[in-house]
Amino acid sequence: MTAATAENSAPVSVVTALYLRTKTLHVEAERTGIIRDLLRGEASREGYVLLLRNLLPAYQAMERGLERHRGSPGLGALARYRLDRAPAIQSDLIAICGKGWSRDIPLLAVGEVYAGRIAEAAEGAGARLIAHAYTRYLGDLSGGLILQRLLARSLGLHPSELSFYDFPRFSDLEALKAGYRKALDRAGALVRDGDAVVEEGAVAFTLNIELSWAVQSATLKGSAAAAAAE
Repeated sequence: MTAATAENSAPVSVVTALYLRTKTLHVEAERTGIIRDLLRGEASREGYVLLLRNLLPAYQAMERGLERHRGSPGLGALARYRLDRAPAIQSDLIAICGKGWSRDIPLLAVGEVYAGRIAEAAEGAGARLIAHAYTRYLGDLSGGLILQRLLARSLGLHPSELSFYDFPRFSDLEALKAGYRKALDRAGALVRDGDAVVEEGAVAFTLNIELSWAVQSATLKGSAAAAAAE
């Protein structure tokens, strides 16, 4: 996780290193599966709620992991932001689907794999959680408001069904994003193996791409089955 110049060699911030490592994957993610459909206003409610349901275990694993490392110098600062998205996802699922959402909406195999990878990253010193916090939380803060407006327009979702994109504890989201970015960099500066964190970022994006494809595929199959049954 270093960048060489003609004059010297200086460490690169973990956020910059993660951005450079994953920027191609980021573009691919936006052009893939259910995420592509959401950004184009072409997704169905069924596809959106299936995505939420399969992101939930990943956020739960990440938030449990950060809480476990609350006492550490680096991860503790990230944990104290309490950006917890899992309760918001659960609230949205109840608002959209009712209290039986966990029975009615399947957890896909790749959703389990994604959550398992994050749980694994939380083991030991938990340094690789930095990559998952970068991938999910900075992504939520960067594009969340845009996606919230798109979903309200394309799917007719109400504010109570879109709390995943709200951060009510914070009045200035740009300041929150800047502060969280600095906290990620401070945590990254304390890591012994920064390259492992950066490579974990690539793994996180790859899993998100796989999940996006799986959700789109399952939604299309469900729609085809429903049409055949009519």
